[in-house]
Amino acid sequence: MTDPNAIQPSELDQLPDRDPEETAEWQASLDAVTKAAGPHRAAYLMRRTLERAEGNGIALPKLLETDYVNTIPTAAEPAAPGDEAMEARITAWNRWNAAAMVTRGSKYGVGGHIATFASAAWLYETGFNHFFKGKEADGSGDQLYIQGHASPGIYARAFLDGRLTEHHLDNFRRESGGSGLPSYPHPRRLPWLWEFPTVSMGLGPLSAIYQARFNRYLTNRSIKDVSASHVWAFLGDGEMDEPESTAALALAAREELDNLTFVINCNLQRLDGPVRANFKIVQELEAQFRGAGWNVIKTLWGSAWDELFQLDTTGALVRRLREVPDAQVQTYQTRDAAYIRQDFFGADPALAEMAKLLSDDKILEIFHLSRGGHEARKVYAAYKAAVEHKGAPTVILAQTVKGHTLGEGFASKNANHQMKKLTVDEFKQMRDLLELPVKDSDFVDGVVPYGHPGADSPEVRYLQERRAALGGPAPARRTHAVAPLPAPAEKAFASFDKGSGSQNVATTMAFVRLVKDLVRDKETGKRWVPIVPDEARTFGMESLFPSLGIYSPKGQTYEPVDRDQLMYYKEAKNGQILNEGITEAGSMADFIAASTSYSTHGETMIPFYIFYSMFGWQRTADQMWQLGDQLGRGFLIGATAGRTTLTGEGLQHADGHSPVIAATNPAALTYDPAFAYEVAAIVKDGLRRMYGEAAPGEDQNVFYYLTVYNEPLPQPAKPSGLGIDEGIVKGLYRFNTAESAGLSPVANAPRIQLLGSGTAIHWALKAQKLLAEEWGVAADVWSATSWGELRRDALEADAALLRGEERVPYVRQALHGAEGPVLAVSDYMRQVPDQIAQWIEQDYSSLGADGFGLSDTRDAARRHFGVDAESIVVAALAQLARRGEVKATAVKEARERYGL
Repeated sequence: MTDPNAIQPSELDQLPDRDPEETAEWQASLDAVTKAAGPHRAAYLMRRTLERAEGNGIALPKLLETDYVNTIPTAAEPAAPGDEAMEARITAWNRWNAAAMVTRGSKYGVGGHIATFASAAWLYETGFNHFFKGKEADGSGDQLYIQGHASPGIYARAFLDGRLTEHHLDNFRRESGGSGLPSYPHPRRLPWLWEFPTVSMGLGPLSAIYQARFNRYLTNRSIKDVSASHVWAFLGDGEMDEPESTAALALAAREELDNLTFVINCNLQRLDGPVRANFKIVQELEAQFRGAGWNVIKTLWGSAWDELFQLDTTGALVRRLREVPDAQVQTYQTRDAAYIRQDFFGADPALAEMAKLLSDDKILEIFHLSRGGHEARKVYAAYKAAVEHKGAPTVILAQTVKGHTLGEGFASKNANHQMKKLTVDEFKQMRDLLELPVKDSDFVDGVVPYGHPGADSPEVRYLQERRAALGGPAPARRTHAVAPLPAPAEKAFASFDKGSGSQNVATTMAFVRLVKDLVRDKETGKRWVPIVPDEARTFGMESLFPSLGIYSPKGQTYEPVDRDQLMYYKEAKNGQILNEGITEAGSMADFIAASTSYSTHGETMIPFYIFYSMFGWQRTADQMWQLGDQLGRGFLIGATAGRTTLTGEGLQHADGHSPVIAATNPAALTYDPAFAYEVAAIVKDGLRRMYGEAAPGEDQNVFYYLTVYNEPLPQPAKPSGLGIDEGIVKGLYRFNTAESAGLSPVANAPRIQLLGSGTAIHWALKAQKLLAEEWGVAADVWSATSWGELRRDALEADAALLRGEERVPYVRQALHGAEGPVLAVSDYMRQVPDQIAQWIEQDYSSLGADGFGLSDTRDAARRHFGVDAESIVVAALAQLARRGEVKATAVKEARERYGL
């Protein structure tokens, strides 16, 4: 019978063998070992051979999984510096206070998580004591992405070192009073402590990779040397199921980001049960990361396992550990020694003999308590190996027990994520286990006390000395004011005021031209960070390639195919453009890192990220929320915007709703400019507000979303008159009247106000002419640059009214006294212009592109949605007819004339 595993002749043809006899000898040796010592021994030898080959740099496919043991054996562990006993006491206090904080808050029904920090305490404490550099260290210190559910432990540590008080802890998850603590790492809510929002699962690991990459970008572009900074991301094994968690692993390895370490807390549990009930999540993650090119360190077993491994002379223990599924490991955590003897050791005669040498107490110590992630010495060894590894990022897979030290009611129970409190008796058991000096009398009326050894205690002095040696408190966010950037030369903006004459220019191209001028500015040009997801040519940005260069840490190691062309594809180590490939999520992570550099690194950068408007907010709105939480600043540009403007692409590409999604984000200022001069005015004001001298009361921690179009149209000159710039920024101004447009309506002609945004204003202008020339109706045309800002201002006016302050919304002021009804139109669903409806004193109606998009010409698509000029005319006549200002027959006549 043919061996199905044998190399077939067709394969041999592709793998030439210069010495078949030698090959046959190796194969025969393997066969002999398999026959004599069994397949396990053969597999062992093969693994060791592959490991030796890999260590010698021989080009072979990587071994994706190693045995279910610690990567760093006990004999190779470095001596950990510091006072281990002192650190254990500090960690005990933090465990206690984290649990006390959540338990005390449970009476208010605000929730909280206890079990996560209980499992991960040593992963954090070892880092805080020996590795995490503070903001006063070299460069900018380290960047810490703290697992959201572990926040009580971080607050507990800040309480111990004097940065928080009991009052703060008692207001955990109760912020409305002004001195509470947010549930998770929220910089917007606690900007002096938290740097990075992480609790939206999967965004932490993705952002950490791009933050580490952006650190290299800053260094390679000579903006700031942050090569001493290290990015640490603390993650849950269940969190790794989120696609964003592993989306950029290859990027991190490809760019050799050895300034990055993932620490995955493998407590084998997610929210409802085991992460991989019938499998092994650690092995799966190891294969995934090693396959992507990462350095993998497994820290699985504590020192109590050393004796067990020494007794394993046949490999039976390692084999058994490899085959037991995670859910069964979790079960061992909750069962007695007899069960473990029978189920674990009884599966193999060699293991059964081994178990005879172990007492019941020893078995329980090994299986209930001893995990690598719970021992400072083993965690220290892993961290030290990680920061010393060069040429690749590192992931540490640390095995822990969820709910460790919280008692039998918590440890490894499926429901422990939802368990919000301990009883007094459970706290007393925890006190005894942690050997804390908390007396029974300290529990007044059944309320668990906070514990603190005293501001001048050896524990607090030790903690503060360690942090001082590492560069100050951590986590911490810099909140000092960054010097305002000087405004770019006025010429860059004023050049758009003249219009384009006879040339047709799309607003997308207008924005790109503006950026080309701004990046040349001597003061601020280098601060711009252009970000694009592999669509630069679509947006007309290829002209920036040769002048700015595309960032690559390798530079350009090849001769580009278009080298002889003026706009050739130029990569450079100091390149300014981040061209990210087809990844909106990666591009947004870039944007977040760049937009918060003013705080993270004290270096103000001006990112603009340009993307298909359909695929920005719709795909990555969660990251936009993260951006707002992280207090990011910059320009998001939704290009090829609108439901009818991008011809031929159809339903999947036709954006009729991105401003609706953007309106849900309080930090987003959304604009839909119609003309090039509006784009310039908005960008100019955005630079002033976010990076220059903001007006009193203005929040600088905002970002702008501009929709721009790919439809080339004549760009008019900026109208003269007072208040135009103010109107552009506030969201509405009158572009023209029927009279100023030269349409000379008859005396006492019916009048209507047409509000249009973006490309729709061109349809409104055509409708204005048709109304005057064919129906004797005078129409004034307004440019609504931002429905969202009009609404925001009106909401603020309503809030002021509740406080007893009289304030009129800007939109009502602008339209005050305007004759006739108001008809609003945009290239988006009606929900967009209807944002302002309740504040309009005139009769109000709207038109929009509701429904799915379709492939056709622009004219046909606009007729389909009823937003073209003729449809506007019919809608305007209908409004006027309802008011009795035109004959009802005019509506029917217009409908027939225009073929509607």
